Amino acid sequence: MMTLTQIGQALSVWLLPMVTAITLHEAAHGWMAEKFGDDTARQLGRVTFNPIRHVDPFGTLILPGLLLLLSGGTVAFGWAKPVPVNFGRLRQPKRDMIWVALAGPGINVLMALAAAILLHPAFLLPGTLAAWVASNLANAVLINVVLACFNMIPIPPLDGGRVVVGVLPPVYAWRYAQLERYGLPIVIGLVFIIPFLASQMGSSFNPLASVLLPVVDYVSSLIFRIAGW
Repeated sequence: MMTLTQIGQALSVWLLPMVTAITLHEAAHGWMAEKFGDDTARQLGRVTFNPIRHVDPFGTLILPGLLLLLSGGTVAFGWAKPVPVNFGRLRQPKRDMIWVALAGPGINVLMALAAAILLHPAFLLPGTLAAWVASNLANAVLINVVLACFNMIPIPPLDGGRVVVGVLPPVYAWRYAQLERYGLPIVIGLVFIIPFLASQMGSSFNPLASVLLPVVDYVSSLIFRIAGW
């Protein structure tokens, strides 16, 4: 069990990068939608860097806290409230949907790259400050890459699912979009239920992790190489 000091230390290096990542992810969706004609997010005050406007009680607070506690302060992941987008108000809904969907993962990749670059001067800081800043930046790389890759899973309403709907011919796009009503249960099943049931049977089977983790490792390594590491 983590002590209060350990919890505080974990929060100090995970909270800021996580909140920043999910806040800018959602704000980017709203900003891109506005550029293509839908100002719904702007009217609701969601095109903002204020994290309070994007907080989801479970995804932003409860789940990350539980993960930190259960992992001993080594893992944190979460999400924010989805930014509302009225795709019917986009100038070319099918095409513009793709760009709106890609905006979130795109900003996460850019933030991961920025964090990796900033690691260079971070190590020039004095003593424990260098370690604290470097931990925040390293965690920012990981969180942003995981968030980008996770959201590109091709299941609506995740961003990857929206991209698939935008790319498919209309008749298939409509059918694929119907998956959205089952999307959240499918994701919950992949992330939590299947691994839990497998663990109860003495297995480490985790279909999502087996696909996602190699992609996260590759993208993270690529970002660090580009950043000069």
